[in-house]
Amino acid sequence: MSSKSADIPNSAPLLRAMTESAKAGQLPEGLTADELKQMYEGMILIRAYDERQKKLQRSGRIGFCVTSTGEEATQVGIGHALADQDWIFGYYRQYGMMLYKGAPVTELADHLFGNRDDYAKGRQMPAHYTNRRVNFVSSSSVIGTHLIHAAGAAMAAKYKKDNAVITTFIGDGGTSANDFHSCMTFAGVYKPPLVIFIVNNQYAISQPVSKQCGAETLHLKGAGYGVPAVRVDGNDVIAVYNASRDAFARARAGEGPTLIELYTYRVGPHSSSDDPTRYRGNESDQWLTEDRDPIARTRHYLKSLELWDEAYEAKIWEDAQNKVNEGTSDSAQKPEPDWNSLFEDVYAELPPALARQRDELIEQESEFPRQQEGEFPL
Repeated sequence: MSSKSADIPNSAPLLRAMTESAKAGQLPEGLTADELKQMYEGMILIRAYDERQKKLQRSGRIGFCVTSTGEEATQVGIGHALADQDWIFGYYRQYGMMLYKGAPVTELADHLFGNRDDYAKGRQMPAHYTNRRVNFVSSSSVIGTHLIHAAGAAMAAKYKKDNAVITTFIGDGGTSANDFHSCMTFAGVYKPPLVIFIVNNQYAISQPVSKQCGAETLHLKGAGYGVPAVRVDGNDVIAVYNASRDAFARARAGEGPTLIELYTYRVGPHSSSDDPTRYRGNESDQWLTEDRDPIARTRHYLKSLELWDEAYEAKIWEDAQNKVNEGTSDSAQKPEPDWNSLFEDVYAELPPALARQRDELIEQESEFPRQQEGEFPL
């Protein structure tokens, strides 16, 4: 099935650092050979994690998952530009940034299983990750509410003068949410160190961009709020890095927010509960080709610089798959959260009534056998 969603409007050119065929003859400015390889390996780790979580879900080991196949460059390019003090207010498809910033696979997998070591203690919906190790704030199922939190955190960073930049993300469909308007209005007026990324993967579940917005491109929305905006090829990891680096530098210099539209494509389903063939046929095949897939494009780029060979490719895939398999296997062996964790992190001092309920629940725990592995009452 063909679709207009695969076409790029000629009047809105994308910022690119690699040509469409990803050929180049020299290192990009500001990046070393080792950094380019690090970014490539980061994208492969994300894809290996996606493949593993799909298998876990389909085999009944976990109940739900969200993947980001085809969008790896958006996460790695931004992640490479972030400083340690910066914060990430993402939605459910930015988890790859945690891996790139150094979070162990096990910590992500703990959340998928909702086990004892899950940072959310089994309370969040799967794929709503949080990780204080890398300043990754938990996302919400309600579209766009995290944008307001990000704007507030950016204003706090401005008051504290701690040199932190706040990043936040929204999909193409989410730009129609009320909270996007509120966030952009606030950012345009008060100029906090905030960078807003629109991950335009061309579908809000089954709704294409053409039915979501009348403007030719989404980055045009920035002008109405007084926020500088650019449109970037989201499958070009170097272009994503360059745009992010420049926006972060503006924010740290006190020059205010930037809106960046990342033009990419959601190759997989919206979630493991979605069948995308019902609303777009086989369109996604067009985005796994050598000239569009962000991993393939970067591989060609590395080959042109003589930084890639087949032995290197085989090794990094083996390393990534081993890391993912070991991390998820460790998580699968961990028990469920203790029942008394239901009462933690609710009050600074637990009220007497809740304390009594907790004690009664723990006393009666033996009467309620835990679910065995593979049983998922939904």
